Amino acid sequence: MTNNEILKALSIEQILASRVMYRGEEWVRLGFERCLRKETAAKKVAGSVFSYFQKAWLLPGNRKDLVAFLGYLGHEGEEGQLKEEVKVKVGAFIEWLRSRRYSENTVKTYSEALRTFLRFYWNKPISEISNQDLVSFNNSFIIENKLSASYQNQIVNAIKLFFDKIEGSKMRVDLVHRPKSAHVLPKVLSMDEVSRILNALENIKHKCMLSLIYSAGLRRSELLRMRIRDIDSERMQLFIHQSKGRKDRIVPLSETILMMLRSYYAEYHPVDYLFEGREGNQYSERSLALVLKRACKLAGIRRQVNLHMLRHSYATHLLESGTDLRFIQELLGHRSSRTTEIYTHVSQSSINRIVSPLDRLSLTITRNIKS
Repeated sequence: MTNNEILKALSIEQILASRVMYRGEEWVRLGFERCLRKETAAKKVAGSVFSYFQKAWLLPGNRKDLVAFLGYLGHEGEEGQLKEEVKVKVGAFIEWLRSRRYSENTVKTYSEALRTFLRFYWNKPISEISNQDLVSFNNSFIIENKLSASYQNQIVNAIKLFFDKIEGSKMRVDLVHRPKSAHVLPKVLSMDEVSRILNALENIKHKCMLSLIYSAGLRRSELLRMRIRDIDSERMQLFIHQSKGRKDRIVPLSETILMMLRSYYAEYHPVDYLFEGREGNQYSERSLALVLKRACKLAGIRRQVNLHMLRHSYATHLLESGTDLRFIQELLGHRSSRTTEIYTHVSQSSINRIVSPLDRLSLTITRNIKS
């Protein structure tokens, strides 16, 4: 569930969410009429504050805080019995998913989706929720709020699985009208832009993190979970454990990044995780995103850039340099070659080789001279 989708979901609770600057950073302002339930939920979010100037509650602004706020809203329902039922049922669903070895990302995504659905029918016992309720939820919440097709599939799949495995009842998801998935091309950076971003950082730790993502086409989670033992400097390889789809893979280790990592290690001396937080635990997603944001600002890049664009850029630049698409598929850990083929649509070298038929015509170009 993306931040925009979460903000739209807040409309169900008649909460106006907007982004504001506070203490020099971007926060989310929650605008709502006096309501003890909503105020209690806001108080429970770590780092939240009440601004007397804004006359509203403010959240730090990352996705986890917004998800936590929505979760607390669901746990503080107006009917105590229903509140407890939702809590127990969602808990049972999470246990079932984990017992079947679903990844933690899938467990989190499905449980959040289920909470959103059950919150929509907060005044109705779960046993009385019908297939028609699912259809109504799809039409009056997902479609009306223009939520993405991918989120729609996630929430419908989660609901179907929950009612089938936990409630023992069938939901006919074929009755739900699903839009065709949009064909969205990946956004990529030029090699010059990547160079400017990486050179803008003087902190060796920050430079190493972004450089490693780009040098090996890593996902954000893969970088943050990487441990020191995953680096094999003798064979010049990186070992990536149980990534998306619960797959291991090996990618080449760049000679440049190895030199950078040695300088970083000599200065920071990490113990377990390659990049540790302040308490020696895993480095946070929010902090990593802020590193990239600061680097782009220093590099003078004004367009919106996210961490996944470094991975997209890695794949596109490999393709432009002549690397076989099958190798790129293996390096990225894609199950299907169709997923990797999308980079052929954004490869500059491939596009530039195409000659317009207009250029093959013999045309006389005259200059329009004003009298």
